[in-house]
Parts: sequence; C-alpha cells; structure tokens
Amino acid sequence: MSGRLRIVVVGSGMAATRLVEELMASPASADLDVTVLGDEDHAPYNRILLSAVLEGTHGSDAITLRAPEWYAEHGVDLRLGARVLGVDRERRDVMLVDGTVLPYDRLVLATGSIPSLPPIRGLVRLDGWLHDAVHAFRSLDDCRRLMAAIGVGVPNAGDEVAAVGDQTASPVVRPAQRAVVVGGGLLGLQVARALSVRGLDVEIVEGGEHLLRSQVGSKAGQVLARDLRRLGTTVYTGARAVRMSDTDATDGQGAVGLRLDNGYTLDTDLVVLTAGGRPSTALARGAGLEVRRGIVVDDRLASVTDPDVFAIGDCAEHGGRTTGFVGPAWEQAALLAQRLTDPDGDATYTGSRSVARLRATGLDVAVLGDPERATAEGGEVVEVTNPIVGSHRKLVVSDGVIVAATLVGDLSRIGLITQYFDHGTRLSGTEPAALLMGDRKAPPTRLADDAEICACAGVSAGRIRACTSLDEVRATTRATTGCGGCSSSVAQLLADRPALTPSS
Repeated sequence: MSGRLRIVVVGSGMAATRLVEELMASPASADLDVTVLGDEDHAPYNRILLSAVLEGTHGSDAITLRAPEWYAEHGVDLRLGARVLGVDRERRDVMLVDGTVLPYDRLVLATGSIPSLPPIRGLVRLDGWLHDAVHAFRSLDDCRRLMAAIGVGVPNAGDEVAAVGDQTASPVVRPAQRAVVVGGGLLGLQVARALSVRGLDVEIVEGGEHLLRSQVGSKAGQVLARDLRRLGTTVYTGARAVRMSDTDATDGQGAVGLRLDNGYTLDTDLVVLTAGGRPSTALARGAGLEVRRGIVVDDRLASVTDPDVFAIGDCAEHGGRTTGFVGPAWEQAALLAQRLTDPDGDATYTGSRSVARLRATGLDVAVLGDPERATAEGGEVVEVTNPIVGSHRKLVVSDGVIVAATLVGDLSRIGLITQYFDHGTRLSGTEPAALLMGDRKAPPTRLADDAEICACAGVSAGRIRACTSLDEVRATTRATTGCGGCSSSVAQLLADRPALTPSS
C-alpha cells in the first residue's frame, strides 16, 4: 500500500468502467490502488442497451461491460451492492452504509443520473411506493421487472425468476397487453419500440410540442411521429399526464386509467416513466462540493471546490453544460486517466461534441452537435423533408463547415457527414445540398480510413478494417459497445474486407 496512489471510484457505470480500463492500460497501473463502488448488485453493464434486452435482441449477460473476474485479474477492488453514505473530505475517506470506511488520495464521482418523478397524481401509493402498474426504466432490475410484467420472463435462460423482483405483493394475473410510455425522448422511443415489438399496444405521451424536442426541430419530430404511427404506436404530443387511477380491469381495457390535461383518458396495463432525469449530485452536495445542475468541474475534470475530487459522465458539469451521452463520458474518462497517472501532463478537457443515435427497431435517427442552437446562432440551414417516406435531413453550416446535423429515416450518408463534421471540412456552396440529396444509382462511396464509425469510442473505419472479427473489434476498439448505433456500419466494413489469401 505504501507509495501507491489510492483511487476510489464511486459508480460502476459506463464512465467509471472506461476510466478503470484506461487506468489499467497505463504503464503506471502498478502504482495504483483502485477501488470501484457500485450500488447495484450486477457487474457493470451497458445501460444504453437495456432497451435491446427488453426487446429481446440481447440477453442481459450480453451487455456486461466487464466481468468481476476482469477486475480481480487486474487487481481492482470491485465492490457491488456498495452504497456510499457520505464523503469526508477533511479525513479523505468514504463511508459506506454498512459502516465500512475507505481512505482515498483521489476520489472520482461517476454517479450518473437519476430519474425524476413526473407530477402525476396516483403514481405513488399511500405507503410511499410506486403503483404496481408503474415502472421506471433506468436499471437492469427495472428492465427485468418490466419483462416480467409483459410475460416474457427474464433475459437469459440461466437467470432465476426470483431475480426479477418481488411480485408477491401484486401477482400478475395476465401479461400486460397495453402500455403508455411517458416521455418522448430517446429513451422513451426506444422503450416504446421494444414494447411494440413484443406485441403490446403502445401509446406515447410527450409534454413538448414534438418528439425528441431536446435533440431535433419540429419537422424532424413530426416525421418521427408519423413513422411511429405507421409502426402502430399512437403518439400524443403537447399533452401531459396529470392523474392515474385504478379501473375495472375485467373489461379488458386496462388496469389503470391515465388522464391527460387535454381531457383524454388512456386505459392501460402499464405506465413506463422515461421522462426527465437529472445528474445524481446528492453525495457531492453532502460533501460540500459546488453543485449547480451537475458537479462543477474545471478543465482537469476536478471539482472547483477540491482538487483531489473529480467527476465524470452524466453527473459532471463543465463549462455550464452537462451531457447525457456515452461519447463525452468516455472522452472524459480517458482524459482523467491521463491526469491521474500523469498529473504533470498538459491534458485538459475543453468540452465534447455531442453525437446522439436512436437505437430502436424501425426508427433511424442521428443528431450531430446541437442543430437548434447552431441555427439560433446564425448557422445556415440546408434541409430536405419527405414525410411520406419518413425522411428528414438537415445540415447547419457556418462558413462552409458543418456544425450540426439531423438525420431521420435515411442514414445512408451518415459516415461521410460525420467525417466532415469531425474534421471541420470546408465545403463548397453546392456540396451540403448534394450530401443530402445523394445519387441513389451511384455506387456507395468508400469511407476513408480516418472516417469515424463509432462516435462513442472515436473509432475510425481503418481501425475496423484492421480487425478480423466482430469480437476483435469489440475487444480492441470498443466499437458497438456504446450506443450500438454503429453496429450495421461495422458489420458492413468487416464484410467488405478482402479475403485473406493463404500463403503457399
């Protein structure tokens, strides 16, 4: 222990896992004593792919980021089911709810975000627990409970049914047939599509004027709503749920009624809450760290209150902004690993570009940057919308450079557009429109080796082409292990590799 830097990481999500991976890959790893505290009982997993588990395309073990054995092999003390009670910055230690005290030299808060409960009367019972028909969707346990409610069991054959959660208080008489998803953001659309694929009648309630209001404009939102209706999902926008009450479920119309502020009442078996989330900052506040929306950090990702405490991922606020995407979280984790292993280095965090991908069957959405903000700041807009075929493409250009983009329905040019966006390529006056229109009869353009394929991990086409299998891609580059939006592109690049000729 003497002379080794004691690093305690609070959180075991995607940001924390990437940080530990980077620390263990460093030549200085032998000088580190790393402890990871995860409040869930599961090994670290990819939260973004929970909707894929719900839909049935992934088993729960397929989304595991690192098994406990990996931590043991690398000398990392992984503690699952370890809830932190508080941080004492003067004593430089962390206390768990079981009374365990862990000293630290450097503390990293990667506590993520927590769901916000919408102001709907009837969601919470008199005993303080959520109504039996109400489900959150933030964790693997949430996912398993929801799967039990719709009658599809647990994700993997080896899982015990008891692990789904305590169903004894209100046994499921019949599998749920109808569901209302409250929230029309990225998570809401993913959950809605997963439930629809499972055969449920699904309705979405979004309080904003259009879907994905935080990422796209009204035209794109309208195209998405039309696509969802075509896929059998009813969409209510500009409407808020205000009250939930029990109904007579014997008529087959649903166990509860969800009343909207426009007067409609939706009969349903399940209400899934996906609207609203905020950085988890209670621990930081209790420790006396400066917190606004998130834990305020400087360009070293250190708290502006205490230089030995750091924050990364959803809980961190840098430059007045928080981010809820895996790409920036991984970028922060990689940079912080450099800072912790080389404190005299000059690596600094200047902010991350935002790349959002919707992972939902039958829906294709990609958002680069912040199109609405870039437009408001004077960017020139080039867009093409065809609601009949469910396509909307928008570029925001400033001085010939793509500063933001929205693509809905047609992602055939996403690789080239992302490459121009990443490199700040200056385009001629006609090129933005040509990018959006495309030539369907022309052969596909071969992406340059430096074209970015995986925005989450910053992986180029060349690095994918250098791999011989998907397993090698995942192990060596981490592509496809983030949001999963690059999976089809990776598969195509691997398929297009020239066959290896055996040496004679």
